[in-house]
Amino acid sequence: MCGGFTCSRNALIALNSLYIIVALILIIVPPVAKSAAYVSSMYIVGGIIACGIFLFAVAIIGLVGALKHHQVCLFFYMVILFLVFLIQFSVSIACLALGKEQRGKLVKASWKNSSNGTKSDIQKGLDCCGFDANDTTHPSCHEVQCCKTGENCSDCKPCKDKLDDVFYQGLHYSGGVGLFFSFTELIGVWLAVRYRNQKDPRANPSAFL
Repeated sequence: MCGGFTCSRNALIALNSLYIIVALILIIVPPVAKSAAYVSSMYIVGGIIACGIFLFAVAIIGLVGALKHHQVCLFFYMVILFLVFLIQFSVSIACLALGKEQRGKLVKASWKNSSNGTKSDIQKGLDCCGFDANDTTHPSCHEVQCCKTGENCSDCKPCKDKLDDVFYQGLHYSGGVGLFFSFTELIGVWLAVRYRNQKDPRANPSAFL
């Protein structure tokens, strides 16, 4: 029956196999995007790869714990996963609850702290020029499509409103996906706790759990 030792073991193996697949995607995709010039910032690429490596390491610990019924691995796995759940759940709720005024401040701060390479990517990607009408420090807009059709980039709109829309969609998508994965992490913690306290039917009946 589901709920027994074998069911808990298989569920943990399946969950951590899913985490490994997601981790490999996070590790492989950013360098490909960087080489294809979709992303120019090494900080973004490095951050995503670091998240993928961390998730991969946690999933391996969980997989070893599930396959071998290893008490120490299962203990560290459920502690780490629970901490990740708390952080991810909090961040996801914050993303979904962020108001327009707070989002505007975040957009402005992000633009201000971005490198010229990142700003140039944003301008080309969103077909805009500068953050707002008063921005005189933005990179050249000569490669932006809207600048090629009008004199002195007169047809180009500032990036502020377009960035705000992108941030709004990104925060809601990120919050929703993060919320979904945070609940899978909670399920993983519950499975690990239950599986850790179950006795392996193949083991010596007199062995200490």
